[in-house]
Amino acid sequence: MGIPGYVDYERRAFCKDVSCPVQTLLDAQEPGSSGSEQVRVICQTACIHSTYEFHHWLMQKGYEVVRPEA
Repeated sequence: MGIPGYVDYERRAFCKDVSCPVQTLLDAQEPGSSGSEQVRVICQTACIHSTYEFHHWLMQKGYEVVRPEA
């Protein structure tokens, strides 16, 4: 559920934009295949990019991280 007037981040947009080699491997796999799941484990447990890189990429692309008031 997005905020009216804003665009939501699309899954793996950062990975594709920075030409992540793991993303390239993932793109070569059939979605849902065992090979795809093996590559996804790399992303989940040993990502080669940092949250710092991701956060700054979001800012450079004009994204805002928001949450509702508590």
